[in-house]
Amino acid sequence: MEKKAIQEFYPDNLSYCYGCGRLNDYGLKIKSYWEGNESVCRFQPKPYHTAFLGFVYGGLLASLIDCHGTGTAAAAGYRVEGREMGTKPELRYVTASLHVDFLKPTPIGVTLELRGKVKEIKGKKTTVIVSVRAQGEECVRGEVVAVRIPESMIK
Repeated sequence: MEKKAIQEFYPDNLSYCYGCGRLNDYGLKIKSYWEGNESVCRFQPKPYHTAFLGFVYGGLLASLIDCHGTGTAAAAGYRVEGREMGTKPELRYVTASLHVDFLKPTPIGVTLELRGKVKEIKGKKTTVIVSVRAQGEECVRGEVVAVRIPESMIK
């Protein structure tokens, strides 16, 4: 049995995000999974995700970090509360802050690997560090500060 991605646990009304929404027909539909204490997402940029020939557009990379980071925060919230993903009340996070460092040009035409690590959890705020690698080399690093949305927005 294949395990479900973190984003597959999001309630339907919160599954339209361009980056991670499973119900957005035009979106990226990224999928993140736990591997031990890290979250992992693998994404293959399309040829039209280009900045200039041979390299990935930086806005796409920032979007990947953003959505992978908020997904990691949601999954970490369930872990901290000792609950299974998707149990009620449902947890969903949005970005309060996004910082991205572009370390080197990111080649297009290869699968990117994003790895997220929870840096800090303080109440309803979670900080996640995300590394983007192409062919084993770190190209981009980001920090996402994600905040839990109120339960009233989930209904």
